[in-house]
Amino acid sequence: MILAGDIGGTNTRVALFEGSADRLTPVAVEVFSSPAHRSLEEILAKFRAQHSEAVDAAAFGIAGPVFNGRCETPNLAWVVDRAVVAAALGVEPVSLINDLEANAHGISVLEEKDFSVLSEGSGGGSGGNRALISAGTGLGEAGMLAEGGGYRPYASEGGHADFAPRDEIEIELLRYLLQRFEHVSYERVLSGPGLRNIYQFYRDTGRAEEPAWLAEEMKNRDSSAVISQHAMKASSELCVMALDHFVSLYGAEAGNLALKGMATGGVYVGGGIAPKILPQLREPKFLESFWAKGRVSKVLRAMPVRVILNDRTALFGAGRVAMISRGRSGAAERGSA
Repeated sequence: MILAGDIGGTNTRVALFEGSADRLTPVAVEVFSSPAHRSLEEILAKFRAQHSEAVDAAAFGIAGPVFNGRCETPNLAWVVDRAVVAAALGVEPVSLINDLEANAHGISVLEEKDFSVLSEGSGGGSGGNRALISAGTGLGEAGMLAEGGGYRPYASEGGHADFAPRDEIEIELLRYLLQRFEHVSYERVLSGPGLRNIYQFYRDTGRAEEPAWLAEEMKNRDSSAVISQHAMKASSELCVMALDHFVSLYGAEAGNLALKGMATGGVYVGGGIAPKILPQLREPKFLESFWAKGRVSKVLRAMPVRVILNDRTALFGAGRVAMISRGRSGAAERGSA
């Protein structure tokens, strides 16, 4: 039995799994509001109060950079320390990894039904590295290095790299955002808050009007969700413009990541936003932006592109890491005996 967690800026998912690294069976899964709790330890105490089964190992994917088993997540006012969590649980081994690294591990245990194919790719995706990009509360990016007939996931903080405008409108968008932020990263335009930033740019520069009913609705609900929902229903020109631009940027940055990792084995689009706007991702603008890399566009056209539909991918990935860690720990114990 192992314990796994997926720690995001909005929600924290915690689960118990049994089985093996490549065939995980959920025993219990709970979802907690991250901002409503002061720490991961507080959430784990609530979870263990309901699910007290003996645990052999634990692993957690967290939305932020992990250094020496410690993370100060940029989208949540927590500090998560592997040693503190291990002491609170009374369990070893405990692993703390980046959430996109956990997502990358989780891909290996998913089934075909867990994906929606945007492009088969002219290269077939039969081999080579893979890339993963996930827009949600923030923007996560990771790679999967092809080696030994499998894949070795590795984390990155590419979502915080400098936003690079592609045309005059995006140059104006950058200037607009520089008035509000010291540093404008891709996360500032490609995330839930990023969609809101694009919306406000179109509104404040007079490209479309914000009706009073929409402004009122955004006061009472998550503004990013309101924007995407009205864009999907085409009930607001401003929302449609914002989401169209968001999708174009999503495709462009996915293509940037694919080139940097030479992801001939495929590009995966994860996170909480993609499944909710899947019809828009199927529109030409996403792939057109993905492919629009000038002299190397042919390289991008060869890469398969898939959207991950399973919202437990990172949780499964953390579970897989815990299972692997437990196996190594057990082998070390047998060796020392």
